[in-house]
Formats: sequence, structure tokens, C-alpha cells
Amino acid sequence: MSRMATRLRNASFATLLGLCASSAFAQSPAEFINDASAKGMADIEASRLAHQLSESKEVKDYTIVVINDRTTANQHLAKIAKQLELPVAPREEVVDKAKALMPEVKADASFDQAYAASQVKSTQEAIEQLQQAAQTSDVPQIKAFAEETLPKLQNHLQMAKALQASR
Repeated sequence: MSRMATRLRNASFATLLGLCASSAFAQSPAEFINDASAKGMADIEASRLAHQLSESKEVKDYTIVVINDRTTANQHLAKIAKQLELPVAPREEVVDKAKALMPEVKADASFDQAYAASQVKSTQEAIEQLQQAAQTSDVPQIKAFAEETLPKLQNHLQMAKALQASR
């Protein structure tokens, strides 16, 4: 086989692997909505706790932004699910999943630092999930949701990283 044919075959194989890998991680619309809602709920609850326990104005200001943006996003996800008539997980199941996602943090001097670190990690994961949804979803409402929500989460990530650096 010629070199050109070998390169073409290898490039085709690599492309095929890439397509399989991206579709292997793609979530169904219902899975995406349930998972994103649970992650949003976990961020909301962790931020409520941080708002109560922290004495830092920076942390309190950040928690308000997260609570407001994630609440709005979860309401938007609920509307999308209703529009698409998707079977979504019962609220109790989503709440249980959210509780499992919440980091365990002690209310002591290192609380703010642990909260900021957990927010950096969870926000990075949420951004990755939305980027994948924006790229792979064939549901226009989910694509639009991801594209609309990404800038807000990228802002949260910048704020969380600044909090983390200041601790």
C-alpha cells in the first residue's frame, strides 16, 4: 500500500474514533436536563451554605451570583423539558443526586478556601458538559440553552478562581 493510502486510512480511522468518542459521551436530552439540573442544584445548595457560614464579603457576593444564575438556568431547563415532553427524574431523585455532588466542607477557617476550590472544580465540569451539549446536541433548545449559559458559567469560573487565589 502506498504511503498516501496508508496516511488516508489512518486519518479516516482517527476521525472515526473521534466521532465515536464524542457520541459515546453525548447525553440524551432527558439525561442532560436531569444531570445539569442536579449539578445546578448542588451549586445552589453549596452556595447557600457558604453564604450562611462565610464571613467574607467576596464569598457572599459570589454566592448570590451563583444562586441567582443557577436558579434561572434550572428554571429554563424545566421549561425545556416541558416543551419537549421529556421524561425527567422525580424531584427527589434529582435532590439526592445533588446532595451526592455537594462537597463535604467543615465550617472552620478553611471553609472559604474549600468552597472556592470546590466551585472551581464543579464549574469547570459544568462548562465541559455545556460545551459538549452545544457541540453534539441535535435539540435546538438544548443547544441554545448551552450557548446562553456558557458565558455565565465562564464568569463564575473566573470569579471562583479569583476567590481561590485570594484565600
